[in-house]
Amino acid sequence: MDKPVLVIMAAGMGSRYGGLKQIDPVDEQGNKIIDFSIYDAIRAGFKKVIFIIKKENEQDFRSCIGDVVKGHIDVEYAFQELSDIPDGKTIPEGRVKPWGTAHAVLSCRKVINGPFAVINADDFYGREAFRIIYDFLDKTCDKNGGVSAGRTEGSDEADNRAEYAMVGYRLKNTLTENGYVSRGVCSIDSDGFLVDIVERTHIEKDGGKARFTEDDGATYTDIDPESIVSMNMWGFSGDFISEVEKSFGEFFEKTVPGNPLKAECYLPGVVDELLKADKATVKVLKSSDRWFGVTYKEDKPFVMDSVRALKEKGEYPEKLWD
Repeated sequence: MDKPVLVIMAAGMGSRYGGLKQIDPVDEQGNKIIDFSIYDAIRAGFKKVIFIIKKENEQDFRSCIGDVVKGHIDVEYAFQELSDIPDGKTIPEGRVKPWGTAHAVLSCRKVINGPFAVINADDFYGREAFRIIYDFLDKTCDKNGGVSAGRTEGSDEADNRAEYAMVGYRLKNTLTENGYVSRGVCSIDSDGFLVDIVERTHIEKDGGKARFTEDDGATYTDIDPESIVSMNMWGFSGDFISEVEKSFGEFFEKTVPGNPLKAECYLPGVVDELLKADKATVKVLKSSDRWFGVTYKEDKPFVMDSVRALKEKGEYPEKLWD
């Protein structure tokens, strides 16, 4: 059986943050958020990591991250390129924005052969999150990236739907005091399976509440701060790559013409399409860990304080890598 691999989406330059935030230290020892994710992933059982980066960032990324951890985990790279589009299509004139998180995962199609977990490079997920996503993948995905367990054979529920998973967090625990965030807002059934997911690209705190806008702030809608949201920590079987490729082709055909400079194909959107087509189930794995991240420069002091507190509790050593 192919063991699960970890895929880290690190192609973003952090436009709201103002730099390549993936290589910015969050403690006095020079460790970065991505270091903590890899450290937790290794403890959970992952033996290989695939970094999705931009080709122009390769040298900096290798020297600051890849070369540091390659003695502890197998490392491979995939490059998210604006020019990687469906055959026969052309890049819209003036387009510089990447094609989104689904396209990032698609860029791994030549190096993924089985089950994999996906995370963002600049989010701190916590030790438990990596453990539960690894355990799910290790138990339910066979060597071909398909499904080998999870539904009882011969039961009414047994079917050919792919079985995926995501780690869910409460919205109130994923907001920043310093601006807005993008989150996939989830609906979950009584058995703990994802019903649907809606990508909200502008959610912000409003006192002790939360709200979102879809028209650049002209109007706002309240959202329950207890809502379960996706932080783009997913567990997939290898067949998911072919589904992403289909979805990206449809996105380029139907969505890009209407918004050629800004349209993005989101990973939660692909999952939602599969749910609505009854082609997959997604188990929502709830972690008790608190998420945090550096979306804006102003977030960094809070993140550094949080990391320091975790070290004082013995969760992590002072320096992660020898």
